[in-house]
This record gives sequence, structure tokens and C-alpha cells, in this order.
Amino acid sequence: MSALNSKGEKLFQLFWTIFFILITCIAMVPILRVISMSFSAKEAINASRVTILPIGFNTEAYVKSFQSGSFARAFGYSIMLMLASTVVNLVMTVLAAYPLSKKNLVGGSVIMTMFVLTMYLNPGVIPEYLNVRDFKLIDTVWALIIPGALSAYNMIIMCNSFRGIDSAIYEAAKIDGCSEFRTLTSVILPLVYPTLATLGLFYAVGRWNSISDVLYYINSSKYFTVQMVLKQFVESVKISVEEGMTSNLVADNIKSASIVISMLPMLIVYPFVQRFFTKGIMIGAVKG
Repeated sequence: MSALNSKGEKLFQLFWTIFFILITCIAMVPILRVISMSFSAKEAINASRVTILPIGFNTEAYVKSFQSGSFARAFGYSIMLMLASTVVNLVMTVLAAYPLSKKNLVGGSVIMTMFVLTMYLNPGVIPEYLNVRDFKLIDTVWALIIPGALSAYNMIIMCNSFRGIDSAIYEAAKIDGCSEFRTLTSVILPLVYPTLATLGLFYAVGRWNSISDVLYYINSSKYFTVQMVLKQFVESVKISVEEGMTSNLVADNIKSASIVISMLPMLIVYPFVQRFFTKGIMIGAVKG
């Protein structure tokens, strides 16, 4: 029986491994095509011969994208905004989750219920816009940071991670004379580092990919993120007749190169955080 179970389990794992490899390959096709188009010659693109490998390799599109003042500025600004927003998000999440993880917190269950309700009772775009406007955040960088400073879902994950720590550790810190703040920063946070890294990735990716709040709250181009500038590029970039005769570019080159550049930060960050991803989620699921 155990041999049959073992063989059946191996076949089950083999099937799902092959299945997810196929799904991954299919999902990679459009990404590889965009990358190939960014490096391909205009003749190959005009003839629709580009698939997942570049034809007539050239890097002019990347040079032109970085030479565009609006895209280069937005790229640097978006990185700084992502870092600042992620720090604010993590600080707010930890400060909300830590006291709510305490079983003896007066009114803790009521406060937690209010957090949970925000996940189901979204007021919608118009009330959110009016709220941001009344706080005079329209057309400021704070409009891209403060409204999304705390995710109730991520806060619950962080709270469960704190609850998963043995109570003896809290008691030992208290006996050693640590204040609550010292206990949090010096004892508890190092123990939940995987969860912090995972939530940091969630927040960073969410901020980097977000464009709706820029459309709603930002009017000045100096606060446009790279995704907003990329949207404008995709909608309006053109190659003049004269420029097309003297260069190896078409509009699709620059659009594709801009898309690839906008993906780079997440592709660079993810491998360093990926090893914490599963562990961080599992830690947050130990207790509820």
C-alpha cells in the first residue's frame, strides 16, 4: 500500500510540475515578445517577424528611452516614491499589528473588527477622492503615500505573525526591563523578518504598478510615476519620417523598451526577497 501511495504521489507531483511549467512558459511568451521587440530591427518589426527572439539586434530604443527627460525623471522619482511608500506602509502595519496582537488589549477585538470591515465596505472612488481633496493632498506626493499607507489584509498577516511568537519571549523581554517599544524593535521584529520582507515586497510591487491614484489625484507632470509616463508613451510615441530614415527604430521599439525598463526594479528585487515569501506567509498563518 505504501509503495502504491508513493508511486501515486510521485505521479501526482510530476503531473502538477509539468502543468505549472507549461503555464509558466505560456505566461512568459508575451514578456519575451516585448523584450525581443525592444531589441529588434525595424524591418523585422514592420514585417511582423519578431516572436520570442530578437531579430537584427540593436539597443537604440533603450538609448532613446533614457534620453527622454520625462521617462528618466519619472523612473528615478518612482524608485524613490516606492522606497518611501514601502517604509511608511511597513511602519504603519507594524504599529497597528503589534498592539492588536496582544490578547489583553482593551477594545482590541472592536478595533480589529473595524479594520476587517474596511476590506468589505469599500466606499468607492468618489468618496476617496473627496477625502483626499478635503485634506488638500491633491497634486502632492502625499496623495500617493497617505491614502494607501496601511493595508488591513497585510496588517492581519503581520498581527498573526506576532501572535505566533512564543509568549515566553515577551515575558523574558519584560523581565529584562525592556519597554514595549524596545521589545518590538530589538526582540520581536528580528523574529518576524521573513514576514516583513514578504509584506515589503507586496507594498513595493503595489506602489510600483499603481497608476489609478496618479490618474485621480495628480495633475502636475513632475509627480507622474513611471507607469503614468509609460502609459503616455504607449499612447502617443511616434517616430518621425526623417528620424525613421536615419535610425533603426519604429514606435514599437521605444514602447517595448520602456515597458522592459519599467519591469527591471521588480525583477531585480524579487530574487532577493523570494526566499522569504513562502516562509513569511506561513508564519502569518500559524494562528488566527
